[in-house]
Amino acid sequence: MATVLVADDDRHIREIVRFALEKAGHKVMEAADGAAALEQVRNRPVDLVVLDIIMPEDDGLEVCRKLRQERRVPILFLSSRDEEVDRVLGLELGADDYVTKPFSPRELVARVKAVLRRSGAAGGEADEPRPVRRGPLTLDPTRHRCTWSSADVPLTATEFALLHSLMVTPGRVYSRNELVDKAWGYGHHITDRTVDSHIRRMRRKFDQVGADPIETVYGVGYRVRECDDIVA
Repeated sequence: MATVLVADDDRHIREIVRFALEKAGHKVMEAADGAAALEQVRNRPVDLVVLDIIMPEDDGLEVCRKLRQERRVPILFLSSRDEEVDRVLGLELGADDYVTKPFSPRELVARVKAVLRRSGAAGGEADEPRPVRRGPLTLDPTRHRCTWSSADVPLTATEFALLHSLMVTPGRVYSRNELVDKAWGYGHHITDRTVDSHIRRMRRKFDQVGADPIETVYGVGYRVRECDDIVA
């Protein structure tokens, strides 16, 4: 069971999401505006935030920006179909996924489950995955920690899942569709633009520690450089 905060100024939407998530076994908290959402996340343990984009007292994008400066809690956006620019901006700010309104409660629960799985908050009885190392680059799935030499690289749950998919077979080129299947799971309608947004954000983070482990193969996809090509 995970604790999920649902932040939306539409009470009806909150009730629908609460019912669906509680039926799936999760504990649900609610916030009617951005300021209340920030206060709850700062004062209580939360495993995931479902965040509407258009809200009073700090919109969803501003809440996402502030949360990303403070912590790594997974974020899933709710957005209208005519808010594509805002959705892309949300991904650039560090959101892990988004669901468009009107949405199927069943799809929302599936998306929440996938994000929790990627973040490690879903629990489970499987053996703990081992760290993956490629030169100075290390991913520790159990601790959800990414390091370059001794420097921490703070990745979101989705960024972590994408990088892990690339690292397990260094040098292999993955298409965007293959990365969607590996990081989000089969059946997700994620656009190329969404994958590119996450990769671009990851690269900015690695650039801050002087690293560049991800390579674009134009017209094909992405790969992690071979160990001999990754230097500290």
